[in-house]
Amino acid sequence: MTTGKPEARALKDDDPLRAHLPGLTAFLRERLALDGDVRVQRFAGGYSNLTYLVTSGAGELVLRTPPPGAAHIKAGHDMAREGRFLERLHPRYPLAPRPLLIVDDAAQSPLGVPFFVMERKVGRVLRTAADLDAPTMRAVSIAFVDALAALHAIDVQESGLSALGKPDGYLRRQVEGWVARDKNSRVDDVSDLDTVASWLQANLPTHPDRAAVVHNDFKYDNVVVDPVDPTRLVGVLDWELAAIGDPSADLGTVLAYWVQADDDDALKALPLGPTTRPGNLTRAEVVARYQERRGREVEDLLFSFVLGAYRIAIIAQQIWFRYARGYTTDPRFSSLGFAVAVVAGHAARMIDEGRVR
Repeated sequence: MTTGKPEARALKDDDPLRAHLPGLTAFLRERLALDGDVRVQRFAGGYSNLTYLVTSGAGELVLRTPPPGAAHIKAGHDMAREGRFLERLHPRYPLAPRPLLIVDDAAQSPLGVPFFVMERKVGRVLRTAADLDAPTMRAVSIAFVDALAALHAIDVQESGLSALGKPDGYLRRQVEGWVARDKNSRVDDVSDLDTVASWLQANLPTHPDRAAVVHNDFKYDNVVVDPVDPTRLVGVLDWELAAIGDPSADLGTVLAYWVQADDDDALKALPLGPTTRPGNLTRAEVVARYQERRGREVEDLLFSFVLGAYRIAIIAQQIWFRYARGYTTDPRFSSLGFAVAVVAGHAARMIDEGRVR
């Protein structure tokens, strides 16, 4: 069984938290009334913020902190914002973890940077799902789409979440921001990236901006299912990119991650999740189920899909840039240049076809 994240492991000698352990454990004892031995381990995997398991006599908690050198980068690394977002979201969306402690002042933090502690969502993360038969996999995929639709149905005004986002101009800012990140991280000559960027800029929707809670990274390995009944979701993780924005863009990112059995072999080779397993909904069925649950038709579906695929390609490219320039030697990143080209090509083909299939 996989529990919430990959299994936690003892801190390595060069782990950013190791030097702060005495101060951190004393701080957590006082603030959270922890008893017994306090043990801190790090969850393996992940490409962005650092996630730790905190174990004590009171049980298990999860601590989230930015990676070294990234505390000043607000996009995706603002731990206080993520904690505050979850604080308002959890009462209305229990799948989101409940934050228990938010430290937003670096000067008062035992780590020297903001961080937060939240409940642990214990269950299984479906990374391969090789043991699930087709009927179970279909039920899982339906529950997954229903959880996305439920998130988008939250009233952002009533919840107070509207104060944490700026939905006006959201799609334009998304396009402009990702195009800028593309230019600043380009390593290889990928003509499909230029095609996709130009198309997005020329096809911005003209309808009024819509406001909903968007996760921005909603995929199988960010959801936790019940270990006994995998058709029941028990948690949604990694809210660092969450915002108040256009829900169709969130769906577009889901569809861009959602590789299906009849896609190109190169796309199916990417580690984007077990959506090709027999029984999973197709992309068309994902859209149909989402529209049924929301009671409305999705506008600008092709634009949303292309934007989602472009985001995924540029996220991969930013990491590939760091690897290619020698800023990291993590072997997991060595094939990301290939991934950038494959995902960009996937988006370009959908543009050529004029539809999401």
